[in-house]
Amino acid sequence: MSIFNNLEENYWRNLITKTILVIFTVAIIVWFLPRNEGRQFRYDVGKPWMYGSVIATFDFPIYKTDEAIKHEQDSLLRQFQPYYTVNSNVGNEQIKRFLHDFSQGIPGLPKEYVELIANQLKQVYQTGIVSTPEYNRIYKDSTSMIRIISGKNAKSFPIGNFYSTIAAYEHIFFDEKISAQRQILSRCNLNDYVEPNLIYDKERSEAERTDLLSSIPLASGMVMSGQKIIDRGEVINDYTYRVLTSFDKETKRRSSTEDELTTTIIGQALFVLILVMMFTFYLTLFRKDYFDKPRSITMLYAMITLFPIFVSLIMKHNFFSVYIIPFAMAPIFVRVFMDSRTAFITHATMILICAAAVKYQYEFIIVQLVSGLVAIYSLRELSKRSQIFFTALLVAISTTVVYVALQLMQDNQVFNIDRSMYTYSTINGIFLLLAYPLMYIIEKTFGFTSNVTLFELSNTNKGLLRNLSEIAPGTFQHSITVGNLAAEIANRIEANSLLVRTGALYHDIGKMTNPVFFTENQAGVNPHDQLSDLESAQIIISHVTEGLKMAEKVGLPGIIKDFITTHHGTGIAKFFYVNYCNAHPTEVVDKSLFQYPGPNPFTREQAILMMADTVEAASRSLNEYTEESISNLVNKLIDGQVADGFFKECPITFRDIALAKLVLIDRLKAIYHTRISYPHMNVKENQSIKKRGRSSSS
Repeated sequence: MSIFNNLEENYWRNLITKTILVIFTVAIIVWFLPRNEGRQFRYDVGKPWMYGSVIATFDFPIYKTDEAIKHEQDSLLRQFQPYYTVNSNVGNEQIKRFLHDFSQGIPGLPKEYVELIANQLKQVYQTGIVSTPEYNRIYKDSTSMIRIISGKNAKSFPIGNFYSTIAAYEHIFFDEKISAQRQILSRCNLNDYVEPNLIYDKERSEAERTDLLSSIPLASGMVMSGQKIIDRGEVINDYTYRVLTSFDKETKRRSSTEDELTTTIIGQALFVLILVMMFTFYLTLFRKDYFDKPRSITMLYAMITLFPIFVSLIMKHNFFSVYIIPFAMAPIFVRVFMDSRTAFITHATMILICAAAVKYQYEFIIVQLVSGLVAIYSLRELSKRSQIFFTALLVAISTTVVYVALQLMQDNQVFNIDRSMYTYSTINGIFLLLAYPLMYIIEKTFGFTSNVTLFELSNTNKGLLRNLSEIAPGTFQHSITVGNLAAEIANRIEANSLLVRTGALYHDIGKMTNPVFFTENQAGVNPHDQLSDLESAQIIISHVTEGLKMAEKVGLPGIIKDFITTHHGTGIAKFFYVNYCNAHPTEVVDKSLFQYPGPNPFTREQAILMMADTVEAASRSLNEYTEESISNLVNKLIDGQVADGFFKECPITFRDIALAKLVLIDRLKAIYHTRISYPHMNVKENQSIKKRGRSSSS
């Protein structure tokens, strides 16, 4: 009963986990997706209309483009004349202040200079002074006119009739007597007495400006209800674009903004929810083992979340192009760390979600699906850095070619193709090269192990493997032989040969702790002769736990450590166990004292290593190496492992086991150079041959 309760509990726990994962992913993506701003369709000038026929459902004006309205406004504003009022008090106050400040005269000059400068100030104030910034701004205008308000009337004057504050200051020194004493007068700060007396009338000027701009009509025609606007396949010209934009604007004006925003969010949520659920169903039906690995699920859902966020941010803020984003990086990572089918499903789901944010979905989806397929095909097995460069080059070329093909299908004009796509494809390819360093980050973040890492780990000239070759050379040779045998089996049954070979190199590193207690490292002296069977068994068994400690110390990946713990499974040190039982026939022997800690193999590669390790070690004890003796040994050992249930927890088939036997028999025959048995010669026949030989010699 408890078993059924546990199964039911696990079922509900998995269901809740999947539900939370889907809801969280959908919520994050929809939060970042750009909202529809009233536009019902997506279109551009020079592009074909990708939708069905559009018929006007109401009368609406054809609005001018913003550029056209801006051009008309600029043209009208050239005729605009700002209003200014004359403040006579400013001049009187400044002249009065000057006379007060220099009532005793100007130091170093005759007293008549005070009156002379006061007259110059009076002259410039009577002409009119405008502040220098305003003067320069008006002077740049083509009309260069201002209106001076006098009572209820306003009269236009050229701006050149007046002074700026700087020009007024300079005009004071135009008099010959004054200019001769400029050096002394410069210390008087005469510019402090020059202030604008023509004051900008903001209220009247802005009202005039508004009236002028409001006279510009915003529309240049009408579309009547029932009139066809555009049909599928027609190329959008400037006029059609204005009609479509006007139709969108009027539709938005007639509809409620809140309702439109609500329906947009609901639509986006449904769209993303369907795609994420389909992706989840795929994993549930075909890759259920990924749900048992948090690192796999985290990386997969991170891929289908992060890229739509990047696309949404680019579309919202309108910088760069979405085609510079290296979408092919996602299937590359999934292919390297998982499998090809999951890589394509992940890529397709991600691209379809991203399409909800881009402008031209059809074009975007086709181009990116092709780039993802090219990345998956070209990177079936990552073993060297140059493959990333080759993949990036192929993706950039394929993206460009597919885009050009789509443009030719639509426009039929080679010279009308948007050449910026070549730049985007090049940038995309360069960004795709970042997949190599990012792969290391993903490995460390999610706990994966790539083929590149496996190649690095299988280098026997450094690290633990170098120490193993020096401390336990016999074990090192045994590991290499087992690795070759296991890799051959893996190739035959289509398992991961690189993984099993690397695991084989490390599976016995624990023997470095006590190398002489293992037969392959002994040179005539066996230290087990001085120990009891139980002590010997504990030393032999300890090479698993010691190997695991070494692996953890140097940071070997978990997938390699699993080979160390599973290559004996939960088997027993049979030699010492049998000896102990024979020596203590009346004792009930505790089998666990002679048992390896396990667990049993749970992957095909681990099962392969167990078979290859057991057979290779046992083959050294054969008295003669014939085809029959080798075949009997291999069949006996592997059949015994199957009977003991070592392979119940891994997905290896009887066919795989049968093929493994054949490979092991063939390889061991080649290693030990087995020969056919020559026939023995009959004694009588041998004597007659000797007689004939003697007679012929005589």
